[in-house]
Amino acid sequence: MTFPSPSRARHRCGPRTGSVRPLKALPPILLPLALTGCMVGPKYVRPNVPTAPAYKETPPAYKEAPVGEGKDAGWRAAHPADALPKGNWWTVFHDDGLNALEPQIQTANQSLRAADANLQRARQQIRVNRADLFPTIGAAPFAGAERYSANRPYFNIAEANNGDGDLQLPADVNWELDLFGRIRRNINVAKEEAQATEADLQNTLLSLQSELAMDYFELRAADAQKKLLEDTVAQYREALRVTNNRFVGGVAPKSDVSQAETQLQAALVQASDVEVRRAQYEHAIAVLVGQPASTFSVARAPLNARPPVIPPGLPSELLERRPDIAAAERRTAEANQQIGIARTAYFPSLTLSGLVGFEGTSALNLLNASSFIYAVGPPLGQTFFDAGRRGALSQQAFAGFNQATANYRQTTLTAYQEVEDNLVALRILATEADQQRAATAAAQEAEQIFNNRYVGGVDTYLQVITAQTTALNNERNDIDIMRREMDASVLLVKALGGGWDAASLTKY
Repeated sequence: MTFPSPSRARHRCGPRTGSVRPLKALPPILLPLALTGCMVGPKYVRPNVPTAPAYKETPPAYKEAPVGEGKDAGWRAAHPADALPKGNWWTVFHDDGLNALEPQIQTANQSLRAADANLQRARQQIRVNRADLFPTIGAAPFAGAERYSANRPYFNIAEANNGDGDLQLPADVNWELDLFGRIRRNINVAKEEAQATEADLQNTLLSLQSELAMDYFELRAADAQKKLLEDTVAQYREALRVTNNRFVGGVAPKSDVSQAETQLQAALVQASDVEVRRAQYEHAIAVLVGQPASTFSVARAPLNARPPVIPPGLPSELLERRPDIAAAERRTAEANQQIGIARTAYFPSLTLSGLVGFEGTSALNLLNASSFIYAVGPPLGQTFFDAGRRGALSQQAFAGFNQATANYRQTTLTAYQEVEDNLVALRILATEADQQRAATAAAQEAEQIFNNRYVGGVDTYLQVITAQTTALNNERNDIDIMRREMDASVLLVKALGGGWDAASLTKY
């Protein structure tokens, strides 16, 4: 993309009616008002961003719309995708516990409240900047008296008096006419920043919702690990009882009892260690839903789920469905407005100012016709030499626009990467899950065989221990792969924007 230079920045000046003929009939004092439709600086065009016809991990179901031109360059028409999760996207996991927790983020999460307060500040800034379009009217009443000393040095005694009173009741008006669009561009800057901040709020909400879902599935995976290890401890206790009976009966050596005891204690240690991780995830969920960790708890329920099917749609849809991309694009538009603001420094400024009121020596003559005062002066300011300051500010604004454009493109590239990462993770994890289930079944069968051979006196207890360890590791891997699949599903929904759409941004 080529960026406009100050010499090629377009100016849109003239009365809003589109004709200059009516200006001849206007009184000279109203002539500047007719020129308030003038805007200097380049018109904003959305930067093009790199796109692909389809995701590498998903064959395209339909072709993509052609690249737009002009203001729509780099954007694609939206395609309906009813299968995609929208709004309460977490419901696709069909988990009642998660469904109960997620809505609490919007009402109780403090990070989200801070982001919402930031949005309110950005919205009020629009009002602040818009107020500059209108005159400011103020009043500064004054009442005072003054008497000079007759003994004052170098004082003419003939001027001595008993004091003079002064009462003033003035009203002053100041109005900067927006001849070249500086004020209106400042208003546009505030509007675009408000939209970007609104997208930031949605991105914060999506991130918090995703973090809660991932913590929730991590906690459920810890519950599944805990249940597996508790079942394993019960199995190892039984194995220790059998081994001890064989030792008492003189069939097995003392070493078998020691090995069985070691295996049991190791399983107990693992079962205890899972509790640390489970408690930490529970505490993290408490913070996300705005509750003290000391009073919050989640009922135990082992993870036993498969990830839902989440259609990714087209790559170009991310431009509309990702709030962080929308925020980056709005800040690019904001940076473009800054170029226009910098350009207005090359043009004169006109401020209408005046003062009217009354001044008298007492309340009795304050409102007399002869006490009426006024002052009018429309100063016109123009800078002729500033040692390159305005040029540097213009180049600085262009550099800011280039930076915002690069950030916008980088955000888009990162979005494509995140979708591809989680698509490939889900595809490979699905294959890995099938392989792991087969490995677990084989390990459980081997464990049973070696246990029977040991009871029959064919093998040593060391082989039983080895088979038990292998089976337990494979069973734990089963749970871990299930957890990773659920995490990848959550991250895919987040990477796809969670059902959010740029069209939902408020139009200010």
